[in-house]
Amino acid sequence: MKKFLLFFLLISNVVFSQGSYGEWEQKFEQLGTMLPTPNSYRTASGAPGVDYWQQKADYKIDVTINDENQTLYGEEEITYFNNSPDVLRYLWVQLDQNVRSNESNTPLVTPSKMSKTYSGKRLQGLTNSYTNIKGEKYNGGFKIAYVKDMNGKDINHSVISTMMRIDLDEPLSKGDSYSFKIKWSYEINDRMKIGGRGGYEYFPKDKNFSYTIAQWFPRMAVYDDKEGWQNKQFLGRGEFALPFGDYELNITVPADFIVAATGSLQNPKEVLNKIELERLEKAKKTYDKPVIITTQQEAEKKEKNPISNKTKTWKFKAEMVRDVAFAASRKYIWDAMAVQLENKTPLAMSYYSKEGNPLWEKESTVAVANTLKTYSKHTIEYPYPVAISVHAASIGMEYPMICFNFGRPNEDGTYSDATKWRMISVIIHEVGHFFIPMIINSDERQWTWMDEGLNTFVQSLTQREYYSDGPLRRGTAESIVDYMKMPKDMLRPIMTNSEQIASREFGANAYAKPASALSVLRETIMGPELFDYAFKEYSRRWAFKHPDPADFFRTMEDASAVDLDWFWRGWFYSTDNVDVGVEKVKWFKMRNISEPFENQAKVEEENIRGKNKKLPSDPVDFAMPFEPTLFSFTNTNTNEYREFRNTVNDENIKIENSDKNFYEVTFENKGGLVTPLIIEWTYEDDSQEIEKIPAEIWRFNEKIVTKVFVKDKVVKNIKLDPLKETADVNTDDNNFPRLVIKSNFDRFNN
Repeated sequence: MKKFLLFFLLISNVVFSQGSYGEWEQKFEQLGTMLPTPNSYRTASGAPGVDYWQQKADYKIDVTINDENQTLYGEEEITYFNNSPDVLRYLWVQLDQNVRSNESNTPLVTPSKMSKTYSGKRLQGLTNSYTNIKGEKYNGGFKIAYVKDMNGKDINHSVISTMMRIDLDEPLSKGDSYSFKIKWSYEINDRMKIGGRGGYEYFPKDKNFSYTIAQWFPRMAVYDDKEGWQNKQFLGRGEFALPFGDYELNITVPADFIVAATGSLQNPKEVLNKIELERLEKAKKTYDKPVIITTQQEAEKKEKNPISNKTKTWKFKAEMVRDVAFAASRKYIWDAMAVQLENKTPLAMSYYSKEGNPLWEKESTVAVANTLKTYSKHTIEYPYPVAISVHAASIGMEYPMICFNFGRPNEDGTYSDATKWRMISVIIHEVGHFFIPMIINSDERQWTWMDEGLNTFVQSLTQREYYSDGPLRRGTAESIVDYMKMPKDMLRPIMTNSEQIASREFGANAYAKPASALSVLRETIMGPELFDYAFKEYSRRWAFKHPDPADFFRTMEDASAVDLDWFWRGWFYSTDNVDVGVEKVKWFKMRNISEPFENQAKVEEENIRGKNKKLPSDPVDFAMPFEPTLFSFTNTNTNEYREFRNTVNDENIKIENSDKNFYEVTFENKGGLVTPLIIEWTYEDDSQEIEKIPAEIWRFNEKIVTKVFVKDKVVKNIKLDPLKETADVNTDDNNFPRLVIKSNFDRFNN
C-alpha cells in the first residue's frame, strides 16, 4: 500500500485564511433601533401584546345612485368606539373622493412633461378638462350637506383636502363611544376617461352604465398606538388604512339593476325573482362549477328595455370589515358556486356584462374559488360569507369581499392567451387582497409593500398550484433581476412610502420586489415548511388587527428560529443587488510520500506561476484550468500541534483522505446584497451535486469569502446559482471555468 501524507490545516488557520475583515458595512448587524421599541402593545416576538388595543367604527348607510345624472347621494350614521387609553378631543374622517375635486393638490404635486404625441386621456389630465357623459365639465369631490350629532345639532368640522376633522363638544374617554351623522353627494367619475379606483363605465351601443363604487363614503381614519391618527393626505396612490367595524348598507338603484356588495344580502326575496332565488339556493350547494343566477339572455333583455321610473333597495350586512364597496348595473350576468374550505363554505360569485363573455363565464368564479383555497391554506381560513369578482374594463381594485377586475375579450368574443392569463392573474391578486390587507389589516397608505408585496407573493403560490401552465410574471427570483440591475439613482428601498416612488418603478418596488424577496426567503433560505409555518403564524396573530413591518419581521424570526435581520436589511432597507462571482479556484491533492518532495515542490511552483494552466478551447470543454497542486503535512513543533498529534491516528487519516480533492474557491460579492451560495458541482463522470452554503458565510467579510470544499471526485465545472434562485443580476461570472459565449454575430458567421 502506498503511503500518503495528509495536508492538514488547524482550525485557527481556516478562520484566518479569509484574510482581513474588509470594509464593514454592517450587513449582519441586528436591526435594533431601526425597529420600534417593543412594549405591552406590540411585543419583541412580533405578536400583539397584553395591552394591544384598536378602535372600532360601525356604520349605517343609505345610498342612492341616480342613473340619469350619474350622481351618488348618501347618508350615514357612524358610531365610533374609543378603545385606546387616550382621551380624544377630535376625530378624523377620510374624504378620498376629494382627490378629484377642483381644489385637489394631486395635480399640483404630480410632475409632468410635454410630449410630441398625447392621447386624449393624457391631454385631459394635463389640462384638467375632464367632462361627464353629457359633455359638461366634471365636478368631482364630496359635497358635504351636513355633519350633525344624533340630536340634529350641527357639529363643527373642518375639511382639509382629503381629510375632515370632527370637533367634539366633549372629550371622548377610554371606553366611550360617539355617534354622528353625515349627509353627502358626489358626481361619479367616468373610469374610462378620468380613471380612479371606482366610478362608472358607459356602454354607448346599448346606452347603459356599469357602476363600480369604491371609496365612496366618508370613512373613519385609523387611530393606533404607532402613529396616533393616520391622517396622511390621499394623493391618489397610497391607498388607505381603516378601522374594523360592522355595517348596515342599503343601496337604492333602478328596479332592474343587479347589485353586488360587501356583506350578506338581507332581503333576497324583495330584490330577486323566483327563478333567481331558486338558482341562488342551488349555487349554495354546488361545488364543481358555477351556477348561472342571472343569464346573459336575461341581462340583454333588460339592456333593451330599461326600467327608469322604479327603484329597489338592496340591503346588506357585514361584520368585522374595514370597508364596504358595491357594483350595480342592469347589464350584469351573475353566477356563483360554493367553496368547501376546512370549516366554512363561502360563495364565490362573479358579476359581468355580456362584453366579458365567454371568458368571464368560463374563468372568473373558478379563479375566485381557487384563490380562496390557496390563501386559506397559507394565511387564515376565509371567514366571510361571499367573495365577489366584478367585471370592469380597467385595472383591478379590491375591497372586503368584492373586487373589480380587468379582462375583456374582443367584440366578437375571441380573446388571446395573454388576455386570459392577465385576467386570471388580476382576479387572483384582487381576491387575494380579501386576506391581505382586508383581514390582515396593514396600513396601505404608509407601507404599500405590506399590502401589495405580501399579496403578490401568495398570488404566485396560487398560480403555481392551479395555473402552472400559465405565465408567472412576478414572485420569482429571476423575474426581479432586470429591475434590481437598474442604476441606483432610479431605485428606492422597499421601505419607502408609496407616494415617493416614481410611477415607472412603483409596480416593481411595491409588488414585484417584495414578492421575489419572499420567494427567495421561502424557497432558498428557510425552506417551504419552515417559512409557511412562520407566515401562517403572522397571519393568525394579526388577522383583524393592524400589523406594521416590525410585527412581520419579528414574527417570521420568532416562529422559525432563523435570524433574518441581514435579509430584511438588505432586501427591504437597501437598493443593493445580488451579484456574486466565482473569482478563483485552486485544486489541491495529497502528495505521494514515495516520490521525492523536491519534484512535487517544482510542480507546485509551476502551477502557481500558471505554466500548466489548461484553458478550455471550446464552450463545451469544462476541464479545470490547471493541474492539482500537491502538499505535504505542515511541519510544526508547537505544543498545540503536538497535542493534536497525540490524540489523532495520523495513519488512518492519511489513508482516509489519500484520494480526496480539495478545492479552494473564492467568491466575490459585487452587488452588496449578501446571499446564500448555491453551488452546482459537475464531476469528470458528468454526475452533478448541488451544495448550499448559508448567507452567514459572509459574516466575517462582506466582500470576499474563500472556502475549501472536499470532494471524492475530480471536478470539471463549478456553477453558482444554477437554478437562478437568488436574483443574481450578472451570471457571466457564475461559472468556473468561464463559459465562452458566442455573440449572435459570431454564430451567424459560422
